[in-house]
Amino acid sequence: MNSKSGGSSLIYLLILMAAAFLVYSFYSQQGRDVAATPLSDVAEQIRAGNVSSIQVEGNTLRVEFKNGDEAVSHKGGESTITEQLLDLGVTPEELAQIEIKVMQPPDWITLTSAGGSILLILAMLVGGYLMLRQFQGANNQALAFGKSRARMYTGDQPSVTFDDVAGVDEAQEELKEVVEFLKEPEKFVQLGARIPKGVLLVGAPGTGKTLLAKAVSGEAGVPFFSISGSEFVEMFVGVGASRVRDLFDQAKRHSPCIVFLDEIDAVGRHRGAGLGGSHDEREQTLNQILVEMDGFDTDTNVIIMAATNRPDILDPALLRPGRFDRRVVLDRPDIRGREEILKIHVRGKPLGDDVDLKELARATPGFVGADLENMVNEAAILAARRNKKVIEMSEFQEAVERVIAGPERKSRLMSDEEKRITAYHEAGHAVVAHVLPKCDPVHKVSIVARGIAAGYTIALPEEDRHLTSKSKFRDDLAFALGGRAAEELVFGDVTTGAANDLERVTDLARAMVTRYGMSEKLGPMTFGQKEELVFLGKEIGEQRDYSEAVAQEIDAEVRRIVSEAYARAKEVLTKYREQLDRIAQRLIEVETLDAKEFIALFEGTLLPSDESKSTPPSAAGQPARPRPARERPATPTLDMPPAPAPA
Repeated sequence: MNSKSGGSSLIYLLILMAAAFLVYSFYSQQGRDVAATPLSDVAEQIRAGNVSSIQVEGNTLRVEFKNGDEAVSHKGGESTITEQLLDLGVTPEELAQIEIKVMQPPDWITLTSAGGSILLILAMLVGGYLMLRQFQGANNQALAFGKSRARMYTGDQPSVTFDDVAGVDEAQEELKEVVEFLKEPEKFVQLGARIPKGVLLVGAPGTGKTLLAKAVSGEAGVPFFSISGSEFVEMFVGVGASRVRDLFDQAKRHSPCIVFLDEIDAVGRHRGAGLGGSHDEREQTLNQILVEMDGFDTDTNVIIMAATNRPDILDPALLRPGRFDRRVVLDRPDIRGREEILKIHVRGKPLGDDVDLKELARATPGFVGADLENMVNEAAILAARRNKKVIEMSEFQEAVERVIAGPERKSRLMSDEEKRITAYHEAGHAVVAHVLPKCDPVHKVSIVARGIAAGYTIALPEEDRHLTSKSKFRDDLAFALGGRAAEELVFGDVTTGAANDLERVTDLARAMVTRYGMSEKLGPMTFGQKEELVFLGKEIGEQRDYSEAVAQEIDAEVRRIVSEAYARAKEVLTKYREQLDRIAQRLIEVETLDAKEFIALFEGTLLPSDESKSTPPSAAGQPARPRPARERPATPTLDMPPAPAPA
């Protein structure tokens, strides 16, 4: 039995004893009241000469008769027994013939009541003591707000090493110096070298920042303290700074070691920008971190590692040399990196003979490590759902589409008219992508609803691309508008299915004009000062630095670029109308086309079944009703490309 259960048992025992005392005193008193003889009967027996003695104990009378019998009676508390017997007609001579003994017995009712009260007080004291012990325990730190909540992992049995990390070779090389310093610090000290005090891991969510920090600890074999930035700040003033001091005190006692601050932007933002003024709780916590990282006591082998995906909002004092000296950027992995990451995540999983990890890496552009892990897990779940013993390529391909566009919704019912519109819409995307030379090859076309998309066309690049040309952008714009162009060309009307296409096309065309200088009219200039993360492609804000006249020219150029792309898409579909009808008809039949079947249909080597052939609708036909779901084509090439790094 542990101390907690033992203390609870003691409290229950004390309460039970107090209740027993009270019940005993109550029922004992009730018993005496039932067996008592009226005092008038006692007076009558005295007059008859039958009483030999009376023993008085408070208000209780114990009467002894001459024949040896005994009786219990009670007197009033306002006068003595002699006065009360005289009032009942007993003469002084009769009283003189009996012996009256006045005793001073203990008051049992008072004692039992006092005992019960004492036991209750003891139970309350013991309960309060146990609660205090519980509050002071490690599991409930209600009375220890200033203690650090960092979790320490010893380096004796590392769970993560560099063998468990892939796709970030340059980052590993940067961090191997940290591992070497922790293992052999004398080699650096002899040359007068100083290892970086802090290493800031910067990258998009899911790129493996936390995993890489654990790998450094596992390789070095030293203690690893891990804490999130949000765990420092509480509602009480001074708690964050106190926790920082306690964390670094623990780290110094376990030196050499690594302290990892995850999501440091929670406490490391620019100072002076808080709502509570320039001296709030978060800033006190940041000030204490700055002091601990580069204070007077700096002769300790404690390396600070931190992770964030918002380095632009960190305080400059946190990034200066002497604190976070080194910034390690974890970018999205390329095709070789994705293949290596997949090799790690398929360890211990039974794979089919047809699984090609290189093909999967090519089919997942833009995926980070977390996406790939999720994709492999989804494939394993699908294989188990299908009662298979191994994971085959079909499960992996299905998992890729689930991650990109969401799960299939085959139960969603579409009318024949909506199905025909969706088929021509997706066929329009696919035909334009196949004809234009700069578009990526078509990988899959489907009109099966997936996620929030009513249909999707996947075009995958043959290799990773870091630079994008203007001609590539023009072809991608036409590709994105191919669905809407097909609707107008075939049905003479348009639907809401192209809403997402139009949004992405407009954004890309505006970026060509204002960011990439790809407008002949406005020239090689950028317009608007944007605060953004270059490697993330995430815009935070924009400051307009051009006039209204220039803004009108920008709008005109964006409109011209989009209109030209739309006209180009219609031109391609008009020229290849026969292929468009053939592919759309086949989509209506089978709902999904892979790359080989699509190419065979385009080249005419595969035709739709005769029984399902129908005359394509004319432009003067019935206007199509809009689809309720917005389409989101899963085409990675339409994602906004990152801005080129400055020379």
